[in-house]
Amino acid sequence: MSRRQGGGRPLRPARLRPADFVRLGGTGLRTRPLRVLLSALGIAIGVAAMLAVVGISMSGRAEVDRRIDRLGTNLLRVVPGQGGQGGQGAQGGSARLPEEATTMIRRIGPVRQVAATGAVEDAKVYRNEYIPSGRTGSIEVLAAEPRLLGAVGGKVRTGRWLDSATAEYPGVVLGWKAARRLDVAAPGTRVWLGGTWFSVVGVVDRVPLAPEIDQAALVGWPAAQRYLGFDGHPSTVYVRTEDSRVTAVRDVLAATANPEHPDQVVVSRPSDALAAREAAESALTGLLLGLGGVALLVGGVGVGNTMVISVLERRPEIGLRRALGATSGQIRGQFVTESLLLCALGGAAGAVLGTGITAVYAGVRGWPTEVPLWATAAGVGVTLAIGALAGLYPAIRAGRLAPTQALAGS
Repeated sequence: MSRRQGGGRPLRPARLRPADFVRLGGTGLRTRPLRVLLSALGIAIGVAAMLAVVGISMSGRAEVDRRIDRLGTNLLRVVPGQGGQGGQGAQGGSARLPEEATTMIRRIGPVRQVAATGAVEDAKVYRNEYIPSGRTGSIEVLAAEPRLLGAVGGKVRTGRWLDSATAEYPGVVLGWKAARRLDVAAPGTRVWLGGTWFSVVGVVDRVPLAPEIDQAALVGWPAAQRYLGFDGHPSTVYVRTEDSRVTAVRDVLAATANPEHPDQVVVSRPSDALAAREAAESALTGLLLGLGGVALLVGGVGVGNTMVISVLERRPEIGLRRALGATSGQIRGQFVTESLLLCALGGAAGAVLGTGITAVYAGVRGWPTEVPLWATAAGVGVTLAIGALAGLYPAIRAGRLAPTQALAGS
């Protein structure tokens, strides 16, 4: 039966505005700061984990894209494939590129740079002549043309590159990995190469588009033939083309490099390898996002637990408010608002923490910092959804409490 005022009109419960619900929810959180902090921390860890995974992945992808743009996507790599009839060489049936391969490739119109390396199969390099013959450190000896460094986009870290003078004599340039394995830090050091002392004239910096050079000892083409018995057949040819004609050049490279056996030539694009690595990292990103989602779900369970306990502890407050005229809907709204505020607090803290982790990691690695806005919005949005779900059951339970039942349980 409705309660009535003196004039006989039924009493209507006061209407609460959204600001009133926010104020009531904030009051409920302020009275339990430690519990609120721990619950919000669970949400913050989940959001931070998701944002950091996305941010670091996007930053790494931006670095790969920036590196590809700097190095260029117009480099093609030509290597011999498996030997067939008429194409077998001396190395166990492997096909070989003709000695004139670089000259023929250079005649293609859109080609801008061509340079080759040739594997010197029988030559090994050691720090000195006393090293046992099997301990080569997986360092490959390559004959190199003077134009190689420009074609692959490499730079000399220290010393100098092979030129018309050093290419004729026993001089060697080491890739950065080869130099580290041989414990060579500066030019002027001698290494035992193919049974002959070679002087180190330079060390090449990292070459992302041609990582095989990083762990190689590079000698001049004439010197390799004179001192190491090199047969003059290139094993890899690097080709730089016009950016707009890469596909067209790629289509004719095999037939140009080896007109007699084009099926025994493999043409690849090194920048595609970097893009493939980026795709592989995306799969790992998906796995880590799943782990972040699990952490976020655990945080939501913590929020739900906090709200259930809050309802049990505040039964007298709920009964008193119901006795003073608060409706079930207003009680439900109060507890849902508390849950939303709690998750919003954790989501905001997680967004800041995740962005900070990404910025620090990217800064240490020298990457551009990329935290997409959609990831931040999605993280906070998912957090609020979890907050609504986590607070729904406790809110419904609180709204069902009758005033006498709630006050009796105090």
